[in-house]
Amino acid sequence: MSAGAGSLWAVARFLGSLLASLILILVIWWLFLLAFPDIGPIIGRTPADVYAYLFTAPDAADSRHQILADLWITLKDAAVGFVTGMIAAVLAAALFVVYRPAAQTFMPIAMLLRSVPLVAMTPLITLVVGRGVAVVAVMGGIVVFFPALVMIMTGLANAPRHLDDVIAVYGGGRWTALRRSAVPSAVPALFSAAKVSVPGAFIGATVAEWLGTNKGLGATLQQALPAAAYDQLWASVVVITVSSIVVYAVVGVIETVVLRQMGMSEN
Repeated sequence: MSAGAGSLWAVARFLGSLLASLILILVIWWLFLLAFPDIGPIIGRTPADVYAYLFTAPDAADSRHQILADLWITLKDAAVGFVTGMIAAVLAAALFVVYRPAAQTFMPIAMLLRSVPLVAMTPLITLVVGRGVAVVAVMGGIVVFFPALVMIMTGLANAPRHLDDVIAVYGGGRWTALRRSAVPSAVPALFSAAKVSVPGAFIGATVAEWLGTNKGLGATLQQALPAAAYDQLWASVVVITVSSIVVYAVVGVIETVVLRQMGMSEN
């Protein structure tokens, strides 16, 4: 099998597994409504109900327009949190791998902060940075940062030792070894961190919108529940979930292609 055909097969296999996961989610959704009949039909909505709300109901066009407008805001907020958290995680991981005492000092504090629920920190974060894009960056970055940091640190620390020895023999320092050896070998870990961080970025964005900016799908969820707008509520949840899966799939496809080109196997 050629390299191009192998890459296409790997991508198809990845997308197939993701499609199976999506079907499983729909089955669990349906079984959940069957297991708890008290939720519906007043509150509960089936996949068919959500489809009708977005595509076949008389006012479906207006509903779809509002959902997509809110989705665009949430996508931008999730992107801000994702980029902020990933950049911070990469920089911190590089620093901690090169200077071990920094990791030993910071990681216990980081784990302590991570144990505090994000919702509990939201009022304080909003008070400090305001209700604009800064609160989105901080809250999304917090959710993305910690799991990405651990995975990237592991990838950087697992660089082949013999390459570090060769670099040291030729006079290279720790930063040179990081750049020449650790970073290339950590590419699979970097992609794994990115995939794990995609759902976290959406969570951070919706929480920030719910409690901070009052915009996007997070704010829609907050407003739909007390207003008993259950069609809008379930549709918003579905759109957020599907969008997260789609972005995850995009990252996974890029990972598969890049690692194949580098002669590595994806995790």
